Amino acid sequence: MSSVVTPETTTSLPRIGELAPDFTANTTHGEIKFSAWQDNHWVILFSHPADFTPICATEMSAFAKRQDEFTKRNVKLLGLSIDSIHSHMAWLKNIKDKMGVELPFPLIADNGTVAAKYGMLHPNAHSTATVRALFIIDPKRTVRALIYYPLTNGRNIEEVIRLVDAIQTTTEKGVVTPANWRPGDKVIVVPPLNAETLKKRETEPYEFVDFYLAYKQL
Repeated sequence: MSSVVTPETTTSLPRIGELAPDFTANTTHGEIKFSAWQDNHWVILFSHPADFTPICATEMSAFAKRQDEFTKRNVKLLGLSIDSIHSHMAWLKNIKDKMGVELPFPLIADNGTVAAKYGMLHPNAHSTATVRALFIIDPKRTVRALIYYPLTNGRNIEEVIRLVDAIQTTTEKGVVTPANWRPGDKVIVVPPLNAETLKKRETEPYEFVDFYLAYKQL
């Protein structure tokens, strides 16, 4: 694993609503320019600490097994760690041989440049390994969500899919979603911003808890 990154390059962090940084990188699918590779898709960009590590192997396998679920949501997966392309390729073969899973998505062989752009390096966690960062990026290349896990704990892929569903629903339908929402559940109507919309809202067939909290079925 490379150790070319210095603490001074680890401070950047794209925030929700900001444009995801563009980059060019070498991957297991060849060189990509992120903005062109995205090609009007949603993207989940996620980092793992290192190849040939146990938790990361389970995460890669879990993402790969749900590839079809992401594809039907117009989502591309893109992994990253600060490992060489040779290490990545050997690890992919190892996962296939030992776990029976092929990874259909590219892994970035990062020298620390992309990790620094996305705030994936936390020196107090590890000096050179990326933490388990995950960004949900919409087709306009806007950061819509980010999730950070420590090196010691694997991600919940079901929650990643649930969050994609929730964000896509709020984007398409102009509503918001309550805690633990899943497709098919009632959504929350956006609260009124003035007296006129409040009055109109009262005539709608919503399920009211109070004036500011109303549910409806899509």
